[in-house]
Amino acid sequence: MAMNRTISVLASLLLGVAGCGGSGGGPEPPPSPPPSVQVSEAEAIQLLNQAGFGALDSDVQAVVSLGIEGWIDNQMLQPASLQLPHLQSLPLPLFQFELQPDRVDIWFRNVLFANDQLRQRVAFALSEILVVSQLGALGDAPFALADYYDVLARNAFGNYRDLMEEVTLHPAMGVYLSMLGNEKPNPALNIRPDENYARELMQLFSIGLVELNLDGSEKLDNQGLPVPTYDQAIIEGFAHVYTGWTWAGAPSFEQARGTLQNQAVPMELWPEFHDTGAKTLLNGTVLPAGQSGAEDLAAALDNVFNHPNVGPFIAIRLIQRLVSSNPSPGYVQRVAAVFNDNGAGVRGDLAAVVKAILLDAEARPSMTMEIDGKLKEPLLRVTQLWRAYNATSNSGRFPVIASYILYGQGPLQSPSVFNFFSPFYAPPGEIRDSSLVAPELGIATEYQNTLLTNYFFYQVFALNQTNETLEDDDVYIDFSAEMAVAGDVDALINMVADKLLGGQISETLRNEIGGMLALIPESDTAVRAAETIYFVVTSPEYAYQR
Repeated sequence: MAMNRTISVLASLLLGVAGCGGSGGGPEPPPSPPPSVQVSEAEAIQLLNQAGFGALDSDVQAVVSLGIEGWIDNQMLQPASLQLPHLQSLPLPLFQFELQPDRVDIWFRNVLFANDQLRQRVAFALSEILVVSQLGALGDAPFALADYYDVLARNAFGNYRDLMEEVTLHPAMGVYLSMLGNEKPNPALNIRPDENYARELMQLFSIGLVELNLDGSEKLDNQGLPVPTYDQAIIEGFAHVYTGWTWAGAPSFEQARGTLQNQAVPMELWPEFHDTGAKTLLNGTVLPAGQSGAEDLAAALDNVFNHPNVGPFIAIRLIQRLVSSNPSPGYVQRVAAVFNDNGAGVRGDLAAVVKAILLDAEARPSMTMEIDGKLKEPLLRVTQLWRAYNATSNSGRFPVIASYILYGQGPLQSPSVFNFFSPFYAPPGEIRDSSLVAPELGIATEYQNTLLTNYFFYQVFALNQTNETLEDDDVYIDFSAEMAVAGDVDALINMVADKLLGGQISETLRNEIGGMLALIPESDTAVRAAETIYFVVTSPEYAYQR
């Protein structure tokens, strides 16, 4: 019941909060600037868990010092921490797939230690929308995956139209959704353009299956049914657009092969394999016959990008990944409006969108509502623990190649293009009955929860600074500070709660930990510290992102 009550917190809709102000002075003297808003440490921690991979004390003090908007602005100035240069600096193994642990390693190092926390968190969110995965045809293409993630990181605060084009022409996406090598119709050889990317760009990356209002609600026809965004003819039209592209630098279209070099180079157009016929696109647009492949591609991406669904579609997806599983219609509408126009007449400005999401009144409401926030993804629960306890290894590496098995998630290791979980997932019971969703619960199976809980047990009790038999690549945490206060139950609980819960621990959890600590001799400082961390890190309170 405690778990159900905690998880049901994910299910509430927040009311939009509007602020107003005014001044009552005359024309002289000029109005004073608005007073700066003091940020509490609790608000700073809440922001950092939404906009990063775990709140360090230094990060908290930076938010308090700069203010929330100032911290966001500062983060957006940080250069992108990239993966491909690291992979290219390593000796080449006999088989390319042997570099996949190194790709995972540099992902963890970037999200744990790099200064561009917000950029890395938004890139991670985008990687769960514009999905490609190592698990499949890209298993032997680590350079392509690393560069693809770098594209997401570089464009995290760029324009969504530019990102759409880079993603479309990236060989990782070309291989994953079979646009690479797609060619014009040839009835004699029974060749028809592949429809995979044409369908998924619309369904999963931009507009969805049904027409949306600006607030994300579905548009209905005269019979009260949702209005489809596209039909088979439109899918075929886009499929014909995406013909003629393959690996760059190939001697011919048929002989094109992936290499270490062209894995990170946009696909190249072979005009003779592009269909130059007329093509039907969204909203009745018809591309004229005779255009080049580049002209068709630009017009088709513009056609998708300018569809009115893109604003609310991307708003919902990013809010869900960063802040809340169930944003109110008002929250969605405010963010979608910024996507449509950043205030300077620019559509698709992701920096403005991310800022609107994090600065909205619903992101950190002044009064805690029953269902604000979301369930933390397993990977974020791991990184938060690691950042809080200075995780490292004797080799300095984090080659957790089986992350997708251990945690149910890993960087670019989704089981399918539909991500680790659906944005529409609603478990049976209170959440579904309330017409709400909890996407992350889609992978919270009994097996996966047990595996993650067991992993946390091993991490806390075995992989820590007291273990003198660690292997070079064992990732271990350091709770020596907790050991130093382990004789004082309240001090120990408070220290762990500050690091992992932002100081917000329920009396129920505090009492459970206190009762357990009473059974452990004061001299067993390592066991006391480990037990306290384990109790917290496996609690519903830790799993819930406020």
